[in-house]
Amino acid sequence: MTTPRVSFEFFPPQTLDASFRLWETVQVLAPLKPSFVSVTYGAGGTTRKLTHEAVTTIGKNYGVDVAAHLTCVEATRAETLEIVNSYAEAGVTEIVALRGDAPHGAARFTPHADGFASSVELIEALAEDGRFTIRCGAYPEPHPDAADPLADVRWLKRKVEAGASSAITQFFFEADTFFRFRDACAKEGIDAKIIPGILPIQSWAGAKRFAERCGTSIPAWVEEAFTAAARDGREQLLSTAICTELCDDLIRGGVEDLHFYTLNRPGLTRDVCHALGVTPDAVLENVA
Repeated sequence: MTTPRVSFEFFPPQTLDASFRLWETVQVLAPLKPSFVSVTYGAGGTTRKLTHEAVTTIGKNYGVDVAAHLTCVEATRAETLEIVNSYAEAGVTEIVALRGDAPHGAARFTPHADGFASSVELIEALAEDGRFTIRCGAYPEPHPDAADPLADVRWLKRKVEAGASSAITQFFFEADTFFRFRDACAKEGIDAKIIPGILPIQSWAGAKRFAERCGTSIPAWVEEAFTAAARDGREQLLSTAICTELCDDLIRGGVEDLHFYTLNRPGLTRDVCHALGVTPDAVLENVA
C-alpha cells in the first residue's frame, strides 16, 4: 500500500485549557510531516483574531505550511481584504476560502450587504491578489443548500475556474461516496486535486450532529456498530478500525492525499496515520 501524504485541520482555542490542547495536538502531529495544516474560523467568523494568532504561531514555531481558513460571513469586502493582507504580511501563503456557516441563531447564510456573496467571489479576489495558494471546500454529498444532486459539482467547477487549485471535501463514511463524487467531477471537466476530508470519530454522538448539520449520510452499519461498541466500551477501538479501513480503501482507489479533521484531539488521528505507514522520522543521536 502506498503511504499517503497527510494534512491536518485544527481550530483556534478560546480558553486556556483549549489552548493547551491545541499545542499538544500540534506537537503530536507535526512530526508526521504534514504537507500542510489548516486552522478554521469559528461559526459566523467569530474567531478571526484567534485564527490569525494560531496560524502565525504554528507557522513560526513548528516548521509546517499553514493554510488559514477565510469566510465571507459578517464582514465587508474591505474587512476581509484587510485580513488577507495581514496574513500575507505574516508570511502565510495558503488560504482555504469558504463561504462559511450562518452565524449562531441564523437559519441560513445571508451575505453582508458590502461583503463577498459567495466563496466564488472570495476566490476571485484572492486570485487577483496573487499572493496565495487557494484551497476550497467540496461536498461529496449534497450540501443542505444544494438545489440538486449535481449542484455541488457545478459549484466546485466554478471555484476551480475562479482560481482554487485544490479542494478539501466534507467528511463521509464510505469510500464509494468519495469515488462517485470524484468521477462526477472528472466528467464535469474538473482537473484540480480533490482531497478527501477524514473525520476520526472521537464521539459518535458528536459525529452524528456534525453529519446532520452538513448533509452527510450515516450508513446503517456504522450506527449499528457504534451502538454495539458502546455496550462494552470499544468505541475508540472501533473508531480507529473504521477510519483506518476507510483511508485504506481510498488509497487503494488511487487517493494520494488525506486531510484529517482532528478536533484538536491528536490520538486517533496519530494512530490511524501510524497504521497507514505515516510515522515520524527516526532521529539517531550520539550513535557510537
